[in-house]
Amino acid sequence: MSQMPADPVPVPEPVRAVLVRYGAAPDARALPAAWVNAVGGVTFALSGPAGDVFCKWAPPHEALDLAAEAGRSRWAARWLPVPHVLEHGTGPDGAWLVSRALPGTTAVAPGWRARPEVAVPALGRALRRFHDTLPVADCPFDWSVPYRLARAVGDTSQLGDPPPVERLVVCHGDACNPNFLLDEQGVCSGFVDLGGLGVADRWADLAAATMSLVWNYGEGHELAFLAAYGVAPDPGRTSYYRALWDVGP
Repeated sequence: MSQMPADPVPVPEPVRAVLVRYGAAPDARALPAAWVNAVGGVTFALSGPAGDVFCKWAPPHEALDLAAEAGRSRWAARWLPVPHVLEHGTGPDGAWLVSRALPGTTAVAPGWRARPEVAVPALGRALRRFHDTLPVADCPFDWSVPYRLARAVGDTSQLGDPPPVERLVVCHGDACNPNFLLDEQGVCSGFVDLGGLGVADRWADLAAATMSLVWNYGEGHELAFLAAYGVAPDPGRTSYYRALWDVGP
């Protein structure tokens, strides 16, 4: 499970020199982390000569392709507030991605989880902005059903035929609530974790986004999210894309 850790997290040895370049003490054994996930990835928060930065570290794992994230972030930065990539590299033990911090806080910070009446509509509007802004014709990245089925790690035999595409957009690829930043007024100030960005039906994002509302805010918020986004519920597409998510996003 992904989470925001309360205590400093041990620094992986292969990324120590990288962290020192961005403000970590040479003898630091643990540092504050903004996020850790179930497959060993850690996002460290640092303040130093380059300002506030995040350093994402990933051990070798198919689900943590930081090279893909770096390329997609650089592409999307022409149109939206996404992490500005300062450095990316790989080694035999994993990979790292350093980016400049964006303003705002994650939409699942305690203050926003306590105010779903503000956060949930803000998330719906943010995802609509994402979909309306990025140009499909210029996007070199794919996140279609065939692309995802070819990379699925679970049993796809029960999925059935995909529904017809309702609207083709550049999807975020992991439109779960933690990947949206909100400013103090509840306006989206940034989009993060773009490793799955690619062209697909917008319901691929909408299904994941509304599914994660329950995890972060509890039951009963899906209609408010969809209303803020500006679309009516679509149970068929939602069901299909959630099932596809379960076999490998």
